[in-house]
Amino acid sequence: MEAERYAEVVPLAERALELREAALGETHLEVARCLNLLGDALQAQGRYTRAEPILQRGLAIREVALGKSHPDVANSLNNLAILYEAQGLYAQARPLLERSLAIRETALGKHHPAVAGSLNNLARLYEVQGLYAQAQSLYERALAIKETALGKSHPDVANSLNNLANLYGDQGLYARVEPLLERALEIKETALGKSSPAVAIILSNLAINHWNQGLYARAEPLLERALAIQEEALGKHHPAVANTLNSLGVLYKTQGLLARAEPLLERALAIQEEALGKHHPAVANSLSNLARLHEAQGLYARAEPLLERALAIQEEALGKHHPAVASSLSKLALLYQAQGLYARAEPLHERALAIWETAFGRHHPDVGHSLNNLADLYLAQGLHARAEPLYERALATFDAALGKSHPNISRSLNGLARLRLAQQRLDEALPLFERAITVSEKHLRQEVLGSSEAGLARLLQLLRDEEEGLYSLVRVRPDNARVRHLALSAALLRKGRSVEELADTSRIIYRGLGQADREAFERLRALRTQRSKLSLSGSGSLSPADYQRRLEELATQSDAIEADLSKRSEPLRAHSALPPPAEIIERVAAALPREGALIELITYRDSPLVPEPGTPPSGSPGELRYLALLLFADGRTAALDLGPAAPIDRAAQRLHDALASRAVSYQSAAQALYALAFRPLVPLLGKAQRLFLSPDGQLSLIPFAALHDGSRFLVDAWDLTYLTSGKDLLPRPEDSTPPRAMVVLADPEFDSAAPSLAARAEPVSAERSAPLERFFSTPRSVVFDQPWPPLPGTRKEAEAIQRLLPQAQLLLGRDATKEALLKLPTPGLLHIATHGFFLEDAPVPAGTRAVKYFGAVGEAGPTRRPPDPLLRSGLVLAGAHAPEAQPGSRRREDSLVTALELAGLNLWGTQLVVLSACDTGRGDIKLGQGVHGLRRALMVAGAQTLVTSLWKVNDETTRELMESYYGGLLSGQGLTAALGTAMRTLRQKHPHPHFWAPFILLGKDGPLRGLTPHTGAPPIP
Repeated sequence: MEAERYAEVVPLAERALELREAALGETHLEVARCLNLLGDALQAQGRYTRAEPILQRGLAIREVALGKSHPDVANSLNNLAILYEAQGLYAQARPLLERSLAIRETALGKHHPAVAGSLNNLARLYEVQGLYAQAQSLYERALAIKETALGKSHPDVANSLNNLANLYGDQGLYARVEPLLERALEIKETALGKSSPAVAIILSNLAINHWNQGLYARAEPLLERALAIQEEALGKHHPAVANTLNSLGVLYKTQGLLARAEPLLERALAIQEEALGKHHPAVANSLSNLARLHEAQGLYARAEPLLERALAIQEEALGKHHPAVASSLSKLALLYQAQGLYARAEPLHERALAIWETAFGRHHPDVGHSLNNLADLYLAQGLHARAEPLYERALATFDAALGKSHPNISRSLNGLARLRLAQQRLDEALPLFERAITVSEKHLRQEVLGSSEAGLARLLQLLRDEEEGLYSLVRVRPDNARVRHLALSAALLRKGRSVEELADTSRIIYRGLGQADREAFERLRALRTQRSKLSLSGSGSLSPADYQRRLEELATQSDAIEADLSKRSEPLRAHSALPPPAEIIERVAAALPREGALIELITYRDSPLVPEPGTPPSGSPGELRYLALLLFADGRTAALDLGPAAPIDRAAQRLHDALASRAVSYQSAAQALYALAFRPLVPLLGKAQRLFLSPDGQLSLIPFAALHDGSRFLVDAWDLTYLTSGKDLLPRPEDSTPPRAMVVLADPEFDSAAPSLAARAEPVSAERSAPLERFFSTPRSVVFDQPWPPLPGTRKEAEAIQRLLPQAQLLLGRDATKEALLKLPTPGLLHIATHGFFLEDAPVPAGTRAVKYFGAVGEAGPTRRPPDPLLRSGLVLAGAHAPEAQPGSRRREDSLVTALELAGLNLWGTQLVVLSACDTGRGDIKLGQGVHGLRRALMVAGAQTLVTSLWKVNDETTRELMESYYGGLLSGQGLTAALGTAMRTLRQKHPHPHFWAPFILLGKDGPLRGLTPHTGAPPIP
């Protein structure tokens, strides 16, 4: 019976009952059948009080007419028992189910499928009471009966497998759940087809199992598939659809995707109220979920009435001692706790705990969560003696029920560790923090498998609170070596982690997976190109809504392929797995040169691990601060708080602006930032000569080489190499013989209708070319109202490199195309000299290698930009001004290559990539995860080392810098040293750092292998 028809069924059943009673009398068996039908419909609507006497009357009629041992009586006993169970009246339900089972065994034999049904019902009762051992034996017996009587591939067998799996899930035995559900899914798909609503139920349960393990990336596509099946098969207003909407909405909320969660939860509530009425327990569940979302949004006033209404519904429908009531009590208590209303929260937590303990016993995971909640409440009030036994008991409960590595364990560990800090017992707190980071790291490594880039970013954000807590701890205890070690371990493991994991997947695809996987990756690359073109070309003939929908569809398709490829890479990931938390520092220290030092600069929100007792939560994030963590080759560590981030970020922005605009007063800005962000570190550096800098926040966008101590620039004192994270120093799998091909792409011919530069009668200089006025992005198309200025310095640059490296292959003029770049076989060295862009509203000086901005026609600034920064960063290549009206001509957007597309290059084996263009090192700053733009894309693609720019570079002086740089590399200097030498050389002619300091080097240092000048360059296939 479809649930949304219950409202129609009830009056029809009442009318049928009335007619049968009038025609046949009140004790006829047909009347009993109508009573059972009406009772079931009322129960489905949550109208338990009215359903009970109706089902009781039906049972009585059958007992009188058929005797107390008839199978039909067993059916009535089952129906009445299920009603009692739904209300939490387990003591009343149990004898009815036991009697039903006995009748069927006697009448039908112990191996009849109907007996298996009774076993399942009784097992379910035991399960909800926490009597797992009794439930398991009954579920297993029911499964055996069905397999024998019906065959192992019957859909009813799949139902039993599902029941047994859910039992294991209730106990936290998640590893035992998955194979049962996968077998059930296979049976249902084979018997009923992949689009059956019964298949959707198994998919949802499998998703919930992943979710319970914190494997959100694996849960999401299963729920989305289940929802699509149900909407197609049942319609968009079916209660089963509402159940899946609820699950998906809560999953999004758990991942911090509040905007995506809200419409799903609101829709689920509307469906259930319409189908089941406003007083059904399922409605109460939807109200609770929506309330928790509002709480996460800080909308406490909207959350409270929803939770109060949910609690009232459940108490009325289920009684005051049902586990569902405990859930609502707990949620309401947490809402009060978040507002500092501790006196109102405490009795609710205590009542919830008592209900769960009575229903499930003292060792159930729900009891563990309740203990944690109450312990958190006491800790917030400074009631340490009351919090301690609760944290310890919660931890023991989770250990026993879920295992010592379940992600829920980390919450209890962190809570108990914070309590130890509050008790001034640091030595006891540290092992707990260490175990917590180990547990969450194991969880992260599991979750990576099957995560898209977006999913991985969400997970890292969820783990950010734990990470920032350790940074807050080291700020107040920098003198403690074990605290420093813990915080640095977290930084090395988590900082820039998304780049590491995406690069690992890329490497495995190109180096280890089969043809089918590479074909999937090619489909992903094609989708990325479609997204890029659509973002750059505008909506065209599409309406704004259809345009946005198409962009979202392409993003969703890309995410699905990314997640699948990540999952397929699992068997090969062990070869490049990061060291465990206990070993990461030692391994990174061993990779440092003897005279080197690693400086991890961290931007974090400083929230005290132990708040002042009784202080209400502020509801606002902590202050942003900068922390420096140092590591030396001998394993020594140091930590230094650099202070609030705001003044450092302002100083960094002033310096960047001064250098980018060639301001005369740049030196005062360089000294101001030096005083804030570097001078405090100097006493800690000792004799270190080579610095490996892993910046964060706004410090990612300034060249430390240009900082000034009042007498000299930093480039004169240290060799500076930039890293996304110190773990970049760890060796990674590489080809023993790097590719020898050297490719230089430069001087693209932006107007394909014009003759190439090589054929022109006179050279075109940057000074003679017209400046780029505007690159417009309208709702219909991309419009260029001025040609891209030619960059003659880039051709000279390319030719100079070829003179130094005769084997270098040049792609110039019409050959410097997007197609040539994206199809390039893995080079040993790749140098690209052209216009670069990072979309923002900023002036562009004439004679630079920059794009001005993307904006709407007739406006002074940009319209809405693509939200993905990898779509707002890129390079301009040949044909950018091709006349689109000309048949067969290249579309303009086909000449713009975005960072999203470049991330799909195969640069595994490429020792050096030089982006000799404007703003190639800029992008969106993601705290803890680097700069999202071209620099990220090329590192994900496999580049070992990247030279990239931080502002709009001058065409001619960039040519000079690059010639000097390659000369240094040919003389045997390392990648970092050669860039430092080139800077100092150019500074003699052009003293302003605008000219000599725009480029930074990220990644691996050391001389290039196989770099010797010789003739006879091999052709590039």
